Amino acid sequence: MGIRDQLRIMVVDDMATSRGLITQALDAMGIRQVGYASDGPSALAAIERSPVHLVISDYNMPGMDGLHLLHALRSAPKTKGVGFILITGRADKEIVDTGRRLGMNNFIKKPFTPQDLRTCIEAVVGRL
Repeated sequence: MGIRDQLRIMVVDDMATSRGLITQALDAMGIRQVGYASDGPSALAAIERSPVHLVISDYNMPGMDGLHLLHALRSAPKTKGVGFILITGRADKEIVDTGRRLGMNNFIKKPFTPQDLRTCIEAVVGRL
């Protein structure tokens, strides 16, 4: 059984279209265990109920942005080791540096292709 069969991913984005594009790309890669949430608090609650290996989160969301979600994950003993990829349309140095300081594993800039996403994920979890 390969890593793609075991990998559990949570996609967090407030835009349904973006969530759909990411989950379609993951499905095309053969990753079937994918959950999603439309905001940080919902993602944290879902991960508490059903742990994941990797979170792919948008940066710009209302209430709790992607960096706040990352901080919350890294602050809790049960989720501090979860892989984290930040998706942003503004990959400016401040966002990326803050993400790295908080323990972000990787980031990807919008717009991206399914192959870009695969490469980004493989840099965190290994070859799919």
